[in-house]
Amino acid sequence: MEKQLIIGIIAGCLTAISAIPQIIKVLQTKEVKHISPVMFMILAIGNATWCWYGSLLKDWPIIITNAFSFTMALTMLLLKLIYNKR
Repeated sequence: MEKQLIIGIIAGCLTAISAIPQIIKVLQTKEVKHISPVMFMILAIGNATWCWYGSLLKDWPIIITNAFSFTMALTMLLLKLIYNKR
């Protein structure tokens, strides 16, 4: 495997998992008062755009890592919606 591809996969994975600690904290505390929905909306749109770009290039590491990150952003928005009403 090429060095560039390995670096790209590592970078994509780290970026993709970056929201997981916040999601875990929200699930544990049920507190979303300080979560910015606008930030996660922008992130989701950015991830979707990266997925589109990856599809145009047929670059699976870009597609997979950004699809996962998109899912995490949507999860955070859903948690904000659920726990904000409480």
